[in-house]
Amino acid sequence: MPAAAPRWPRGSATLATVVAASIAALIVFAPAREASGAATGLPLTAALPERVPPGVVLRVGDPVTRWVFEHNGWDRKLPFRIEWAEITGGPDVTEAFHAGVLDVGFGASVPPIHAVWTGIPVRIIAFREYADRAHRHAWVLGIAPTADIRTLADLRGKRIAFSPSQVQAQVVIETLKAVGIPRDQVTLVELPSSIGGDVYTNALASGAVDVAPIRADLVAQRYVRDYGARGARVLQHPPFRDDGGNIYVPETALADPGKAAALRVFAHYWGLGQAWINAHPEELARGYFAGRRGLSIEDA
Repeated sequence: MPAAAPRWPRGSATLATVVAASIAALIVFAPAREASGAATGLPLTAALPERVPPGVVLRVGDPVTRWVFEHNGWDRKLPFRIEWAEITGGPDVTEAFHAGVLDVGFGASVPPIHAVWTGIPVRIIAFREYADRAHRHAWVLGIAPTADIRTLADLRGKRIAFSPSQVQAQVVIETLKAVGIPRDQVTLVELPSSIGGDVYTNALASGAVDVAPIRADLVAQRYVRDYGARGARVLQHPPFRDDGGNIYVPETALADPGKAAALRVFAHYWGLGQAWINAHPEELARGYFAGRRGLSIEDA
């Protein structure tokens, strides 16, 4: 939906839900506030409160958004306090939700579904997708140096890294479906990926797997740069969207009237943040990826 953190392309983001409709972002989802697992508190059928009472704290796991908020001074304008957490990626967000230490997480399309499947009711309150992705993907398939794979048809019989709780699972499953390879004709190697992709690229480089979905940004560039001389390469997956990003929250947060009101405001500023990122790629690169994450300016 870090290091390398998600690539923020220059293209215009489709943010009608969270920018053009800003505060209405949560209202769009409000009619679907049907019965929740929460036994008490604000019903999911109720309208979202508009007033944030004193003392509300949101615990948010989204380091990029944190930098954007602080850089623009938006965190000082909020009628509530944010406790930022260095928590990103579906598995870590789901674990934090399960432990009750996080109210807001950022992830791609699969993590919210997986969270519900594991028994943690969550709701997507805002989303982002890019309008100019027709000619490029957010993910590519990394090919191990020793794997004899030149086309997607060569995936048959290969060992493919797979994380059921992350968007990488979508990339694998939809690729196999598109090229007509049944899942029982490949070996899916369950291997949770780090945000930076090091787990998958290390598995590729060592020959532990033949194929792994990796981010089509600095992760893929570094992989080919480091191992291309040995035969490492990347392949584009078939055309399907893989660039969605969601802000999702436990239903328990929406059952808290104060936090529900704060989430309404947060969604507005998060949308503004996505628009700011699109308009200031160099500033983000220097301030966050180079200044905060320590990447070189070239990599940032």
